[in-house]
Amino acid sequence: MAPDVLQSTITRRGLLVGAAASAAAAVIAACADEVPSRSPVASASASGAAPSATSSAPPASAAPSAAPAASGSPAPAAHRRVLYRDGALTDARSATLQVGVSILVDDGVISWIRPSDDEGDPGAADGLEVIDASGATFVPGMVDGHSHITLPGGAHWIDRVSDAPATLARVAEHNAGLMTRSGVRWARDVGSPTVADPVDGTTRGLAIGIRDRWAASGDRTYPYVRAAGTWIGVPNYLPDGIALEARNADEFLALSMRQLDEGANFVKLYLDGPDNDVSPFSASEVKRVTDAAHARGAKVTAHATHLAGTRAGVSGGVDCIEHGDEIDAALAAEMAKRGTSVVSTLAVLHSFLSFARTTKLPRFAGSGRTAAYKDRAAQSAASIKTAHAAGVRVVTGTDFGGGSTRANHLALEVALLVKAGLQPWEALASATWKGGELLGEPGGGVIAEGGPADFFLVHGDPLSDVGVLTRVWRVGWLD
Repeated sequence: MAPDVLQSTITRRGLLVGAAASAAAAVIAACADEVPSRSPVASASASGAAPSATSSAPPASAAPSAAPAASGSPAPAAHRRVLYRDGALTDARSATLQVGVSILVDDGVISWIRPSDDEGDPGAADGLEVIDASGATFVPGMVDGHSHITLPGGAHWIDRVSDAPATLARVAEHNAGLMTRSGVRWARDVGSPTVADPVDGTTRGLAIGIRDRWAASGDRTYPYVRAAGTWIGVPNYLPDGIALEARNADEFLALSMRQLDEGANFVKLYLDGPDNDVSPFSASEVKRVTDAAHARGAKVTAHATHLAGTRAGVSGGVDCIEHGDEIDAALAAEMAKRGTSVVSTLAVLHSFLSFARTTKLPRFAGSGRTAAYKDRAAQSAASIKTAHAAGVRVVTGTDFGGGSTRANHLALEVALLVKAGLQPWEALASATWKGGELLGEPGGGVIAEGGPADFFLVHGDPLSDVGVLTRVWRVGWLD
């Protein structure tokens, strides 16, 4: 924690102190049977027969699971054909909305996208469901570029990291539903507590096992997840039980590689520390990690809200900066040159402002807090605007669970990007295909013939009013 209490309260991780220690192994075992039966967490075998951590998304034709058969395998779903007729469509690559579009979906795969007045033959009428999409817009399934699927968020978000693993797994189930119904198809999990998994007992970042079970289930109600494992930082900065702590450069490297060994898709470094003006790890120490990860085909990202840590991360070759609240013009130019992305999380500081009225917690409602948060929020928005203007790839994130926001708040982040100066289509691009690019998933945030029906429909035009992203009408991969 920074010694200046007010300064620490206006950074994302310096807000709460004294979090309870992680649940003991006995409590973990006792809580394991609390995981809800809906979840593949409850039914997956302890053998871990799931796709590899680096596998691509589940096949586009994967159907939602029905009630499990006696063997535990999901029952096959009936063949389904759906024609969405006469909607508008955005691909989030221009300010132009395509009007009068029909989409035929066959067993979860987009057969064709055609003008509504020239559809041609959609095939046999028998078994074809026709949906009147008039007045609605097809939007690519969104990518939450900064999430924590095992955590609920709220004003006490740091405390929740120490909840029992079975409770965290149950929270992930709830978050999955919130994401899906809000149009989020992909979750990039950038940190979960290292605990014993309540299903297979493996000690690792909890989101890794959940990711694999969700993918193996074939259940479309779950988002596709890419997970980083656990935060890696310096000792005595984050509350106890949250991060893996590296006391020197060798431990920093070893803990980073351990994440990949345990199945993480990418490595998450924590480059904020006790002194806001000094990075806890140098650029050369960061480079040792990025070189080793890149040699294994994995990417590295870095939490960095302050300028010093952001500079060390960029100079050390990280692929992405999380938050990036203090990016200046010179650093933005360097990021653009190197191809370093940034994930915005403007909604977190925005939510702090409302907490001054909805809680009695001194860290939010105390004297001077609101003004401090307003200043910090404005600085963060200006930083993202600077990065975008320099050509840095901006991806949206909520930081739900690891911050105060919730799993269905990505539309708010898009709106805040517009408020920061991006055009609506640019902000939507950050929440769709640019997120797919960051994940290395070409189909992420894209609507295309032959691809999965990973789109949702909103009431209205998101290219003139991004607020309509909260008016989700149907979710293509479910409906």
